[in-house]
Amino acid sequence: MIIKRISLTNFRNQSSFNLDCKKDTTLILGPNGYGKTSVLEAIYILTRGKSFRATDPDIKKRETDFYRIELTTDSGEKRVATFDGDNKVFVISDKKTRRLGKADKYPVILFLPSDLNLIGGSPSRHRDYFDRFFSQISEEYNTSLSKYEKALKQRNEILKNENMSPSSLFSWNILLAKYGTIIHRVRKELVDKINKELADTYFSIADKKDQIFLSYKTDVKNDSESEYLKTLESNLNKDVILGHTSFGVHRDDFDFIFNDKVAEGSASRGEGRTVILALKFIEARMITNLLNQKPIILLDDVFSELDETRRRFLVKNFKDNQIIITSVEKIKLDY
Repeated sequence: MIIKRISLTNFRNQSSFNLDCKKDTTLILGPNGYGKTSVLEAIYILTRGKSFRATDPDIKKRETDFYRIELTTDSGEKRVATFDGDNKVFVISDKKTRRLGKADKYPVILFLPSDLNLIGGSPSRHRDYFDRFFSQISEEYNTSLSKYEKALKQRNEILKNENMSPSSLFSWNILLAKYGTIIHRVRKELVDKINKELADTYFSIADKKDQIFLSYKTDVKNDSESEYLKTLESNLNKDVILGHTSFGVHRDDFDFIFNDKVAEGSASRGEGRTVILALKFIEARMITNLLNQKPIILLDDVFSELDETRRRFLVKNFKDNQIIITSVEKIKLDY
């Protein structure tokens, strides 16, 4: 897919906005608060099915009744998403649907300024990042994560009820065990794939033989649904006191290990940013190889956070992809 044009109506602070995109690199230039990130958000919704930062009521421009976004591609395909205050509807090549199906999704590499601080981020930020990454590669993961989160929400609601009975949790425990073990298995598999490339990719940027790998931290011991279920049940008294589920993949974390030490606190700022660049390059390669599609690259004001060397590597690595960049200042793109 090559995006030819994106149009926004009542989207964030934009009453009406149109952008014609180049097939190689498009630069969206403007001051902070101009709405540049909103354009990337609209593209993400029409390629991935949902926003990367908010729910639909928060996206709709204040004091308006709806939002509408439209995307056309170089092949003539038209994608439209509308939200009327209650429901969101997609229209893909004249076919109407409430959700963007697997066949209609298209891979995107989203690079946000917060990603550059991923090494020192919280467990929830780490999970959010890798969930977004892994959901694009594995539809099994994407579906399991969605069903797990719904079951977890229901279980936690019941735990807050003073009159709850253990039997009321049983069906939700079954679902958490089923989908939690799938999430655990896929996370292990994809972390292993990342680690096969991470050190070499880092070296290609930094030209230094540092040892770097991604550590997957979890309390889940294996991929046995029965063991997962048993642990949920044994933690019942603890969960009732806490008012939430204390065991499961929703508590997992990911750590970068740099020369045998946790990267946070041992890697320099430049080394940490090189690790994240390497991760982005691996993400793009994995998507291309596993899905046989070249992802669209969305870079949200990250150039201002990178030095000249890392900017050059970023542009050169994605030279065969369509890139859409936001920036507050003019940047060099012809490396």
